[in-house]
Amino acid sequence: MNKIEHIGIAVKDLDVSNDLFEKLFGAPPYKSEAVASEGVMTSFFMNGPNKIELLAATNPDSPIAKFLEKKGEGIHHIAFDVDDIVAEIERLKGEGFVILNEVPKRGADNKIVAFLHPKSTNGVLIELCQEIK
Repeated sequence: MNKIEHIGIAVKDLDVSNDLFEKLFGAPPYKSEAVASEGVMTSFFMNGPNKIELLAATNPDSPIAKFLEKKGEGIHHIAFDVDDIVAEIERLKGEGFVILNEVPKRGADNKIVAFLHPKSTNGVLIELCQEIK
């Protein structure tokens, strides 16, 4: 793993949260994008070299909607940049981590992604991200 790629925050209302984070960072989101396969709308903010992703559910059955029901708004995941997501999945499986999707899928912000189950990572959902080239 190279670095933290971004921190994902689950929000109930993307417009309200965009306004809040724009005030916090002094700049609007640089990108908003729907990820239909996950039932989510995202906004990305830069803060220095760091990225924050806001995630709002677009349907009541999405993983974000379920997260919000159980835990409310807050940090949803930490994403790490990797050079070879397939090799990293295999390495982490070999180390005993539980992989939620062993076949990487398309995510937001020009990435392919895979997730590690929080039960194997001290309660934190971990996302692996590889830039699509």
